[in-house]
Amino acid sequence: MAGGGGGGGSGASPLGPAPPMWYHRDLSRAAAEELLARAGRDGSFLVRDSESVNGAYALCVLFQKHVHTYRILPDDEGFLAVQTSQGVQPKRFKTLPELVSLYLQPSQGLVTTLLYPVERDETAVSDDRDYSDGEDEKPPLPPRSSSTSTPPGPDTPTDSTPAANGLSTISHEYLKGSYALDLEAVKQGASSLPHLNKTLVASCKRLNGEVDKVLSGLEILSKVFDQQSAFMVSKMIQQVQSVNQGGDQELENLVTKLAILKDLLSSIEKKALKALQDMSLTSPCSPPPLHSMRHSKSIPVQAFEVKLDVYLAELTKIGKSQKYTLSVDVEGGRLVVMKKVKDNQEDWITYTHDKIRQLIKSQRVQNKLGIVFEKEKDKSQRKDFIFASAKKREAFCQLLQLMKNKHSNQDEPDMISIFIGTWNMGSVPAPKNVASWVLCRGLGKTLDEMTVTIPHDLYVFGSQENSVCDREWVESLRALLKEQTELDYKPIAVQTLWNIKLAVLVKPEHENRISHVGMSSVKTGIANTLGNKGAVGVSFMFNGTSFGFVNCHLTSGNEKIARRNQNYLDILRLLSLGDKQLSSFDISLRFTHLFWLGDLNYRLDMDIQEILNYINRKEFDPLLKVDQLNLEREKNKVFLRFAEEEISFPPTYRYERGSRDTYVWQKQKATGMRTNVPSWCDRILWKSYPETHIVCNSYGCTDDVVTSDHSPVFATFEVGVTSQFVSKKGLPKSSEQAYIEFESIEAIVKTASRTKFFIEFYSTCLEEFKKSYENDSQSSDNVNFLRVGWSNKQLTTLKPLLSEIEYLQDQHLLLTVKSLDGYESYGECVLALKSMIGSTAQQFHTYLSHRGEETGNIRGSMRVRVPSERMGTRERLYEWISVDKDETSGPKGKSAVVCRLGHEPSVIRKPLGELGKVSEEGERNSKEETAARPKQDGSDSDPSISKNSYNNPAYYILEGVPNQSAAAVSPELLPSPTSANPQAAKPPPPSAGARSKPPGAASGPPHPRRQVRAISEESSSEDDGGACVVGAQGGGVGSTLNRPPPDFPPPPLPKGALEMVPEAPFTKPRSLYPDLAEVRIPAAGPAAHGDAFRRGGVGAGALDDQSCSVLQMAKTLSDSEFPGQPPRAPSAPPPLRGQPMGLGLDACRTFPPRNPITESIAEDMPEEALWGSSSSSLSVGESSVGEWLQRLGLERYEQGLLHNGWDDLEFLSDITEEDLEEAGVHDSAHKRILLESLRQQQQQK
Repeated sequence: MAGGGGGGGSGASPLGPAPPMWYHRDLSRAAAEELLARAGRDGSFLVRDSESVNGAYALCVLFQKHVHTYRILPDDEGFLAVQTSQGVQPKRFKTLPELVSLYLQPSQGLVTTLLYPVERDETAVSDDRDYSDGEDEKPPLPPRSSSTSTPPGPDTPTDSTPAANGLSTISHEYLKGSYALDLEAVKQGASSLPHLNKTLVASCKRLNGEVDKVLSGLEILSKVFDQQSAFMVSKMIQQVQSVNQGGDQELENLVTKLAILKDLLSSIEKKALKALQDMSLTSPCSPPPLHSMRHSKSIPVQAFEVKLDVYLAELTKIGKSQKYTLSVDVEGGRLVVMKKVKDNQEDWITYTHDKIRQLIKSQRVQNKLGIVFEKEKDKSQRKDFIFASAKKREAFCQLLQLMKNKHSNQDEPDMISIFIGTWNMGSVPAPKNVASWVLCRGLGKTLDEMTVTIPHDLYVFGSQENSVCDREWVESLRALLKEQTELDYKPIAVQTLWNIKLAVLVKPEHENRISHVGMSSVKTGIANTLGNKGAVGVSFMFNGTSFGFVNCHLTSGNEKIARRNQNYLDILRLLSLGDKQLSSFDISLRFTHLFWLGDLNYRLDMDIQEILNYINRKEFDPLLKVDQLNLEREKNKVFLRFAEEEISFPPTYRYERGSRDTYVWQKQKATGMRTNVPSWCDRILWKSYPETHIVCNSYGCTDDVVTSDHSPVFATFEVGVTSQFVSKKGLPKSSEQAYIEFESIEAIVKTASRTKFFIEFYSTCLEEFKKSYENDSQSSDNVNFLRVGWSNKQLTTLKPLLSEIEYLQDQHLLLTVKSLDGYESYGECVLALKSMIGSTAQQFHTYLSHRGEETGNIRGSMRVRVPSERMGTRERLYEWISVDKDETSGPKGKSAVVCRLGHEPSVIRKPLGELGKVSEEGERNSKEETAARPKQDGSDSDPSISKNSYNNPAYYILEGVPNQSAAAVSPELLPSPTSANPQAAKPPPPSAGARSKPPGAASGPPHPRRQVRAISEESSSEDDGGACVVGAQGGGVGSTLNRPPPDFPPPPLPKGALEMVPEAPFTKPRSLYPDLAEVRIPAAGPAAHGDAFRRGGVGAGALDDQSCSVLQMAKTLSDSEFPGQPPRAPSAPPPLRGQPMGLGLDACRTFPPRNPITESIAEDMPEEALWGSSSSSLSVGESSVGEWLQRLGLERYEQGLLHNGWDDLEFLSDITEEDLEEAGVHDSAHKRILLESLRQQQQQK
C-alpha cells in the first residue's frame, strides 16, 4: 500500500500524523467511482493515489451523479496543490488534510463544496493469516536466496512519527525535558539511560528501514559477484532482521547492520571488477560453432500405421487392402508412403520435405489427416489417411513440422516449442528421478511416445515451497535436461521470492536470440509484506516476439476466494516486467504471449465424499463446474480473457505423501479440524495477442512423483515467433511509406465521469507513442456509461518504421483511452494489424480493460496502407497446416486445434450496418456465403441505411444478478438441453419476439464466441452452449474451460433481464446482443448455479455478476449510426474473421493463410483412388451408421467406430474383428451380430 509518496514541506509526511480515513491509498479509479456511487450524495468525496503520476493524488467528488476528478500534484519543494487552469495561481499546502480543509469551505473553485467524506474500509485487509489450511504451519523464513526479490519500492508505507524530522528536533526535546530524568536516575545509581535510548530509537526509526533497503540491494550484488561469501552475508542479515527489536536490542541490531553495510560497500566494487574480468576471459566473444550447438539426439525414423480414406466409388478399383505405412525420416527430410500389395510385396513412394505442400486436419474426424503432395509443376495430389488415434495424428504432424523446420532455408525460426511446468514441492527436495515431468508422461492430455523425447526450445519451471537453493535447483534441472536431450540448456533467468522460484532455460542454439531479460517479484503474504505468498516473473524477447512468465503462490484456504482474487490483481498491477514505456498497460497486455502458472490455490466447492466419488469414476466435469477458479473467471473477477487447456487429469492436491492413491483431506489444527478437499490448485493459463499462433499440445500431471502432497503439472505449447525484421529495400522513401489511418473510433467506457478523453497509440513498429486529439463527440443516456467518439480529423495518421507487409502483418497496436482531467487510463486494448492491411478500411471491435477489469469496448474503422513495392511475403511454417473446409460438423472432444489462435482476432470484418455484436446466424453461414460473395470494395455500399446494433455494454450488471444464457434472447439458436445430440436439437417456430433462421443456419449448433474462430483448421460448430449435452459423452467440448478470447464481445445480458420488444419476424441476420432500448433490467434476484462456468457464462443457468456493479440500468444508451461510414446492405452477412477483404492479392491474406490447395490434382495410378480437387466427404445413405447400430440395439459403439474412421455403412463391409476390437467392441456376441448384419446386407445387394 502506498503511504503517499508526495513528501510534504520541511520533511513532514503529506498525510499528516496519521492517514485520514477519506484517504484510500492505491484504490483504483473504477473502485473509487463505485464507492462514491454508493454514497449517492452530492459533495461526497475521497482522495486516492494518482494512477498516472507517482507521488500525486486524485481528489474524487460526486456531483449530480457524475464523478469529477482533480489532480493534486507536489511541487519541487514538496508542497501540494490542486492542478488549476493556465494562469490561475494554485494554493499550496504542506499536507493533504490542510488542502482538503480549505475545500470543505464553499466557493473554492471546485464543482461543489466537499461535504461528505467517504471513508475507507479497514476490515477489507484484515486477513492476518493466509496459511490456515495447514499448507503452511507457519510462514517460513525466507531462504538465503530470498534477496533476489525486488527491494521495497516507493509504495512501501513509511513511519510518519515525529522522528521523520531527524535527530535535531528530538535531541532538543530530550535536552529540554527527559535529560533531567536520566540525570536523576544516574544520581541514584542507574547504569543505563532509558530516556536517551528511547530518543535514539525514535530518531533512527527511518534509518533502520533505509539500511534494510540498501542491504537488500547490496545482497543481490553480493550473490552475483561474490557467491562464496554471499551465503554468510545473507545469513547475517536474516539473523539481524529476525530478532525481535526493542530498546537496547534495536540499537544493537542497527549498529550490526551498519557494520555489515560498511563491509559490503567497501568491498563490492573490487569483487565485481574481479568477477567481470574472470567472465571476460572465460566467455567467448563469438557464438559457439554450429556443430556444437546442434549436437542432440538424432530422431529415429518413425512409422505410422494408417488406412487410406477413399470415396466409395473407388473401392471397386482398389480392392480391400487399404492399410498403409507412413515413415517419417526427420533427419533425412523424407516421407515414405508404403502400401502392401499382393503376395506380401510392398509398393512405396518417397517424398522429400519440399514436395509435401500442405497438411489438412479434419476437425470432425479427429484422427483423419489430408496430405497434399506436389506431383509435377503446378500440379498436386491429395490423400486422406485415418490414423490409429488423434494422438498419433498430432505426433505425425509434429514430426513433419520438425522436418520442414530442420530443412528450411530460413535463418530464423517461425515457430518454437515451449515446456511449462509448475510444482508445489512441499518444502521437500525433489526425488532423483522427475523425468516424467519434463517428458509430459502421466495423466491428462499427454504427448505421444514418438515425440515425447524431442527437445523443446524453451523450458520454464515454476516451483513453490522449494527449499533448494537457486544454484543447486538450476543445476539439477540442467542435468535432467542433459540426460533426456543430450543438450546443454542455458539458464537465461532465475527469479526467487522466498521459496517461490521461476527458472527459464533455453536451447544453446537460441541463446543469442534472447534479449531484454527482465525479472520482478511481488509479495502478497501477510499484510502484503511477507514473501511466503506472492509471485515472481520473468520477461524477455525471443527475436521479435515478447514473452512473459509469472509463477505465483496465492493465499490458501477453501474460503479465501476474495483474498486470492486480490492477490491476482495485486500481481497484475505491481509486477514490473516488460517494456517500461507500456506502464499504462498491465502485464496481461505487455507481451505477445503471457503464461501464468503456479499454485493458485483455488478449491472445489463440493462435499468431500461427492468429490471422491467423482474422482473414483474419473468424472471430472461435475467437479470442474464447482472449481472456484472457473467460477471466478466466469464472473470476470480474475484472468480476464485468459485461456486454459481442457483439464482431463484428477485434482493435483492434496495427496498423501509417498503415494498417488490416496487424498488426505483432514488435518488436526489447534483451532480444530481443517478440511482440504482435493482440488486443482496447480494450473497453467495463457493470454496471447490476437491473430498470433499458439497451440497447447499437452496439459496434465505426473503420477509417479510422490514426495509432495501436490503432483507436478506440465503443459507444452507450439508458438509462432517473428524474427528481427531487416528490410531488403532499406528505409522507405516518402513514396513507399506505409500508413496506419483511422477513419473514426468510438468507445463506451464504464464511468460516471464526464471529462474529455484522448487515445494513446503504442507499438514496436512506431518510433514513439502517438496521441490523438480530444474526442469530438460525447453522449450518455446512463449515468454509469459514457460514449465517446473521435472523427478522422481528431485521429493521427501513424507511420510505421518499416513498410514491408511481411513486417507489418506481425505487428500489433496497443491503445489506451485516457482522461484529460487526470491523464488516467479508462481502458486499454490491443489490435492486430494483419487484418487491417488493404486498400479499403476495415472494422475492428474489441473490449477495453483496466487493472484486470473489463471497463467497456471500442470499435472503429482503420486501414494499413502498404505500397505495392513492399507487398512481398512468405508462408510461415505454422501456416502449413490447414483445415478441410468441406467438413462442417464439430468434434466430439476438444482438440489442440481449437486453441490455434491464442486469442481471436480483434477484427470483426462486418458490413457497416452490422457493426454490433457478432450475429450467430451470420457467423454460422459465413463459410458458404463468403465464398459466394464478391470481394468487398468501397463501391459496394447499399443506399439503404441499416441501423447498427452497437450498444452500451449492458453486460455490466448489479452484483448478484445472474448472467445466464443467450437462449433468453434467441432460444432457437442453442441446442436443446435435453437432447443427447446437439445437432438434432430442433428450434421452436419463430415468434414475434424471436428471430427467424436464415437458410442454412441449421448446420450445427451455434455459439456466439467460438463459431467465429479464424483458425487454419476446420471451424468447429460444436458450441459451449451445448456443453452439458456433449460433455456427458466423455471428454467433449462440454469439458472445455477456455475463456473467450480477449477481443471477443462480452457475454450477453442475463436471461431474467431480457425482455424483447415485440416486432415482426425478420430474415436478415441480427446481432445476438439487443439494443439497450429494447432491454429492461429488473431488480437483482437470486440465481441458481447451473453450467455457469462454461466460457463466458453461456451455459444455461450461469451465475455471472461480472464484478461490475452498476446502480442504474433502466435507462440505456440510444443507438447511433457509426459516423463517417457508408452503410452496407442490411442483408449482407458478416464474413468470417480473418477472411481477406479488399486486399486484392493472396500475399495479404490473414490467418489462416489459405484454404487447402486447390490447384489441379494429378491423376496417379487408378487403383490408388487419388483425390480430385475436392476432398473426401462422409457420404451417408438412407441408413447411416448410427441408425444401423440403433436398429441392432448397439448404438453405444457409434462413437468408437466413427473415431476410428468407420463413418459410412458401405465402407463397413471391409471391417474385421480386429477393427471392431480397436473401435471398442470387445463383446464377442456383439461382434458376431455386427458382422452377420453386414454380411446379410452385402448378400442383399
